[in-house]
Amino acid sequence: MIDSDPSKQNSTAPPMPVPRQIAFEFPDDLQPHWKPSDPEFCAMVNGASMAMPYLEPFLIRTMREAMKLIEDTAVLESGRAFNMQEQYHYQTHRRFNELLKSKRYPELAQLEQYMQEHYQRLSQRSLRVRMAYAAGFESMTLGVTRWLVDNRVRLFSGSDTRVASFIIWHFVEESEHKCVAYDVYQAAFGKGFANYWARMIGVFHGSLSIMWFSMRGYKAILQKDGRWNQLSSRLRLALHIGSFMRTVAPYLLRATLPGHDPRSERDPQWVRDWIDGYATAPSGLIPLLDTTHPVMPVPFPSSSHDNSSGSIAST
Repeated sequence: MIDSDPSKQNSTAPPMPVPRQIAFEFPDDLQPHWKPSDPEFCAMVNGASMAMPYLEPFLIRTMREAMKLIEDTAVLESGRAFNMQEQYHYQTHRRFNELLKSKRYPELAQLEQYMQEHYQRLSQRSLRVRMAYAAGFESMTLGVTRWLVDNRVRLFSGSDTRVASFIIWHFVEESEHKCVAYDVYQAAFGKGFANYWARMIGVFHGSLSIMWFSMRGYKAILQKDGRWNQLSSRLRLALHIGSFMRTVAPYLLRATLPGHDPRSERDPQWVRDWIDGYATAPSGLIPLLDTTHPVMPVPFPSSSHDNSSGSIAST
């Protein structure tokens, strides 16, 4: 058990993650092709969504176990908030995924079975390996957030605002809790060379496994849609993947460096504005992202634009 220096507990502490259970609605009129002009991007997002109800419960279980080794109250409080955020994320993804399967892609149940078995096997590994996996995956999400936010007009313009808002909500909160898995790993296992080496491997272990599951998901979707063997579709997919990797890869490489701390990764201002906007949202209502707006500013009343295209209640 490692007890951190109390005098340093709050010296570099990030803002506390805030669990927000948002009542996203996925009614029967919502289509799996929620951006009709870009089925390849829909397939990428939908494929990645399939992994969340298996990945995130694994992260929660791993964090809970590692937190038993920690006495730092600030880290423990952040860890509990992290777990609540991840719980709300995977529960919402599960509802969205059920719609995908029932509307068009029942074949995705096979992928779900594979992922369930994978995380059952991974749960038998040592706590250090599992916690390094968790911290490694979380390092990738910062790059994903940057990619989605910086390219939000290109990616989400003309899409169903309910899905766009759901995805952005999730990844804004990934930025909000960007330090937590790293802090829990460091507090539980220390900063020695062996623990650095395990954490470095975890960056690739956690990130590449989710990329693999996502790839299997979007391949199954595009095959069902009859697009997988179309050259034009594969080219559009390759352009998205290339753009994604150009943004995400530097985050992964920096996360492998000795002494790297997620606090050194600057959040996009748009993300900070979104988080700040929760404080001014009226009566617990969260405006939906306006996917018809030419610049797609932050959808909160504090924004200089009146850009909400509807709202959903925070429960």
